Amino acid sequence: MQHQQPDADVAIIGGGPAGAGLAAYLAKAGVECVVFERALFPRPHVGESLVPSSTRVFKDLDFLPVMEAAGFPHKFGAVWTSASSDRSFDHGWEGLEPDSVVDIAFAERQQAGVDQNYTYHVDRGKFDNLLLHHANTLGAKVFEGVAVTDVKFDATPFPEVCYTVGRRQTSMTARIVVDASGRRTFLGNRLKLKVNDQVFDQYAIHTWFDGYNRSAAGGPGKGDYIYVHFLPITNSWVWQIPITDTITSIGVVTQKRHFKAAGKDRAKFFWESVDSRPELGQALRAAKQLRGFSEEGDYSYAMQQITGDNWLMVGDAGRFVDPIFSTGVSIALNSARFATPDIMRALETGDCRREAFSSYETTLRRGTLNWYNFITVYYRLNILFTAFINDPRYRLDVLKLLQGDVYEEKEPEVLTIMRDRVAAIENTPTHPWHKLLGDLTANAFKPTF
Repeated sequence: MQHQQPDADVAIIGGGPAGAGLAAYLAKAGVECVVFERALFPRPHVGESLVPSSTRVFKDLDFLPVMEAAGFPHKFGAVWTSASSDRSFDHGWEGLEPDSVVDIAFAERQQAGVDQNYTYHVDRGKFDNLLLHHANTLGAKVFEGVAVTDVKFDATPFPEVCYTVGRRQTSMTARIVVDASGRRTFLGNRLKLKVNDQVFDQYAIHTWFDGYNRSAAGGPGKGDYIYVHFLPITNSWVWQIPITDTITSIGVVTQKRHFKAAGKDRAKFFWESVDSRPELGQALRAAKQLRGFSEEGDYSYAMQQITGDNWLMVGDAGRFVDPIFSTGVSIALNSARFATPDIMRALETGDCRREAFSSYETTLRRGTLNWYNFITVYYRLNILFTAFINDPRYRLDVLKLLQGDVYEEKEPEVLTIMRDRVAAIENTPTHPWHKLLGDLTANAFKPTF
């Protein structure tokens, strides 16, 4: 009797960085995988600044030559600028004059598996398209404009992925189904596993400008760095990301309640926010806005589980915290990297139960929890983050986190020290930094899924 075979080894829902990265890893290893992407690439998307841990994945996938040929701006480090108004205490900067900056270069610390001192700023529409096509070149089957509508795990002997092509409903079977659907969280919603974060409620409004003076809001004139401009509005900041030599992505990130209070007028809220840093607002008004305003909310969530029998989640489909340290694409790419060995082993042994993906789940949860706690410390006491970057004892350890090396240790020592320092300040009302404690993450030091 001949054993029944599935239509593919692995079916991947979503062709963004997580799905395309995983497809590339698997196809390169000879695994028969299929990617279902509901959009037609290239799709309009926010500009994004990568972290250096992404480079390790690009090297694995022989994708670095593609990145270089695409001409994406090189990113050598990061800059944080402070507000100069009287309300700037919300983001205190010890020992710094108003309008001063803190910057850090990736070249200051060697990274294992990474042999270049820069990463990239990317137009996500272009970047996602290139990575998905690269996966296809390596052998992955890619279907664009195809929407997955259901996954039937009770189908025997293999899960059945149902999808639409035009108006036609059809399906295919696979040994393993991977949810890489991004913040749409296809399986998370279908299996009722999604848990919205009750602490982080950040909201973003963003657009692109041509001809913006990237040094207008202060800084060392390093236009190839990512800039984070703190606003004199509690827990609010602006990203500044080069897309080309002249085009810059600008986004305001704030608490959702601030946006609601402004009456949900995107343009009004954006301009009122950037005008709280007059030099920033003036420079943006002198530039040409290229796109309408886009908004993104409900940033932060987790999943009760990210693996199960015959399935797993990668990238934003399984977890997202906050965009402050540009972690999204890095987590997506590295989740693909960490998932690949478990998937390969499961296919080789024929054991696709949840336990087969335990190494992946443990590694990814460890890394994302480290990101979560690092971001929590940052929002709780911004001045501490600045002080640790300026302190030679901790500078390289903080840089390691910013580079995306967060998966090896249960909690890096520097992060433990930072958390302990915050706790001590919370318990000492007379400490000069006590009044600088932010309220956003006051109750965030709790284990999450």
